[in-house]
Amino acid sequence: MNKQQLADQLKTSMGQKKAELVLKNAKIVNVFTHEIEEGNIAIENGMIAGIGDYEGTEKKDLQGAFVCPGFIDGHIHIESSMLTPDEFERAVLPHGTTAVITDPHEIANVAGTEGISYMLDRSKNLDLDVFIMLPSCVPSTPLDESGAVLEASDLDFLYQNDRVLGLAELMDFYDTVRGDNRILDKIEGAVKHGKLIDGHAPFLSGKALNAYAAAGVGSDHECSTPEEAREKLRRGQWLMIREGTAAQNLEALMPLFTDENADRILFVTDDKHPGDLLRNGHIDFIIRKAVSLGADPVNAVKAASWNASRCFRLYDRGAVAPGYKADLVVVDDLRDFEVREVYKDGKLCALNGEARIGTEVPPAVPERHPGIYHSFNMDPAKVEQLVVPTTGPKMRVAQVLPGELITQERIEDWKEIPGYAPGVDPDRDIIKTAVFERHRRSGHIGIGFLGGYGLKRGAVATSIAHDSHNLIAAGLTDEDIVLAANAVRKNHGGLAVALDGRIIGELPLPIAGLMTHYPAEQVDRKLEALKAELRKLGIPEDIDPFMTLAFTSLPVIPKLRVNTLGLIDTDKQEIIPVRFNPEQTEE
Repeated sequence: MNKQQLADQLKTSMGQKKAELVLKNAKIVNVFTHEIEEGNIAIENGMIAGIGDYEGTEKKDLQGAFVCPGFIDGHIHIESSMLTPDEFERAVLPHGTTAVITDPHEIANVAGTEGISYMLDRSKNLDLDVFIMLPSCVPSTPLDESGAVLEASDLDFLYQNDRVLGLAELMDFYDTVRGDNRILDKIEGAVKHGKLIDGHAPFLSGKALNAYAAAGVGSDHECSTPEEAREKLRRGQWLMIREGTAAQNLEALMPLFTDENADRILFVTDDKHPGDLLRNGHIDFIIRKAVSLGADPVNAVKAASWNASRCFRLYDRGAVAPGYKADLVVVDDLRDFEVREVYKDGKLCALNGEARIGTEVPPAVPERHPGIYHSFNMDPAKVEQLVVPTTGPKMRVAQVLPGELITQERIEDWKEIPGYAPGVDPDRDIIKTAVFERHRRSGHIGIGFLGGYGLKRGAVATSIAHDSHNLIAAGLTDEDIVLAANAVRKNHGGLAVALDGRIIGELPLPIAGLMTHYPAEQVDRKLEALKAELRKLGIPEDIDPFMTLAFTSLPVIPKLRVNTLGLIDTDKQEIIPVRFNPEQTEE
């Protein structure tokens, strides 16, 4: 805001000048005093000039509707929506989201700084404010193979961008608390630029948590129990309560949502599929659910706005008060939280569920981003590559849990059943997984077994495999696994489902193997059709087939993961055998 704009705003505040816009007869959710305040909201130059009795050149009578600050998602990966930032904007603005803090580590794991620059370019000049935390772990740990390796020196120039707020989730907490030099360099880089550091440390406790907090890590979004969350709050971390498509921790953490803790909690989604955004909502959905579970509505609004703005030092937003950005959400009541209108910088940008966006995003030019649009560098998959490399009478199975990202270790007898890949047993809910390295043509393939996924026939494959985004496939026969994997490879990324030797559904995602230029509604239709096929093949309703599978290769979340290097014990950060003999000493 320049001097003249400030002068105009002060005249408006004093009632000496008509406001550009006045929202009349509003019930204002006051995040400072926990009150519902009645009055008019005067807006000038995209900022709130005053609350009270004001007149404006343009007037809108809200007829007693509630006005909340614009909602802020404190931690999300836009790439997980499968949408480009401009299409993501169209999906979330109607739900009251006016700002997001995104970590582009999905695309960075594929294409390094070229991927980060792509996301910065595609998200500038939007009505939605997109802030970025720079990926801290590319790859997530040394026990992973991604398309790029980002060191502190690679990130340094990106801190010059005003929309870069800090260093994103330090997922490699194992090496962080042990003072690994590469991680210390990244922490030092963020501190040097006066930036923030986000965390990601499931179940970290005691002295290790002390060390993590002492490293400057200010938040965590991986808490899944009240005890874990309480300890992190005690150590001064912001508690990010996550409610996404795959990981849903709100209900478990509701005991923490009290007046005593309300100022240190914010809502995040982490990963959201397009259909989830379109049908259920975004941050508004979390507010609605929190209130239905007993949260005070004003505290829920604070978690969705004011707290997030404080956490990320966005001091120009997060409240309906003079001197704050006129990022406003209008709802008819504070229980249903159905968003009626959304104002961004004082302009109506969404009405009754429809975005009203004027900014034209320039068309993508694939030739400018060869690492983004040509990200597959692997040979076709072959059945003979899927042999389990170790032997023994017992086998380890990674058991997935509905609504959680963590897995448990199951020990089962090794069996070979005719008609299925060796080790597969649908009666015991055991299927085979294979992860193909797709960035550097190394030929590396990791093999493992998955339980709790529910698939009874066929195979599924996806190039969304957190966080290195190699090609992961899972199924009951080697032939269908290979068929699905090769369909994804042919499309330069995406999703595919195979059954009995044929592809029965696919969704191409040619932008880094993660995203598409399709509109959200079209992506949703294709994705839901694939999910419907997988439901027929046995996957239950409480398992998101693609989001769940995508996380089974991430080697920083307990307990067992499968990536291109093999089966990983994440607690030990070691590669362990799939098959083993318990009577022998294991390496």
